[in-house]
Amino acid sequence: MKSFLVSAILGLAALAQAHMEMVYPPPFRSRYNSFTTDIDYSMTNPLSSSGSDFPCKGYHNLLNTPQGRSVATWTPGQRITWTLTGSATHNGGSCQVSLSYDAGRTWTALHSYIGNCPLKNAWDFTLPTDTPAGSALFAFSWNNNLGNRELYMNCAHVTIAGGATSANPPFSSRPATFFANNGNGCRTVETFDVLYPNPGPNVDNVSTKSTPPVGTCANRKRFAMPLSV
Repeated sequence: MKSFLVSAILGLAALAQAHMEMVYPPPFRSRYNSFTTDIDYSMTNPLSSSGSDFPCKGYHNLLNTPQGRSVATWTPGQRITWTLTGSATHNGGSCQVSLSYDAGRTWTALHSYIGNCPLKNAWDFTLPTDTPAGSALFAFSWNNNLGNRELYMNCAHVTIAGGATSANPPFSSRPATFFANNGNGCRTVETFDVLYPNPGPNVDNVSTKSTPPVGTCANRKRFAMPLSV
């Protein structure tokens, strides 16, 4: 009996650590972030289904603190590779990468990946050429295909530098980031890759089995003025 209990506990611990987490840019309280002094060893866990730690597991409140300094400087038009680590991918699902200029109150989707995300460790997107300069939160968010209906989200502090140029479509018209399974009345459907209601102009759709979300899925205000650097 004792051996069985030990095995069960170890198995649960492995599951708790086996999901996916962002490596670059290194998130708040991540072991990969050189500014972290209080490591969260459960970075791979989903957000609470109640929404109590939305967004960013609550770590967006570290913005501009000693642990929340900027970890990357990007220039509009730059091709950026963001990376993940982990093993339990729940048959993939759909992911988005986003920016927030108002400390996590609103989010703008930069790129959407429908299907097979996050089945690999490195992903690319191009920062829109008219992305406003300033201090911003960058987020990786993921709704899994298999298992409990969950939202995974890691956030990092980045700096957008350089002179932005006009783009088509303009940054301000890009859609709000999609969020579900976090107590907001919007849910994804198990065994399907969520088909984002508005994925934006930059989207990789490789899904062979997708469906829209269910419930109340509002498209909230997407953009706010940048904070000062």
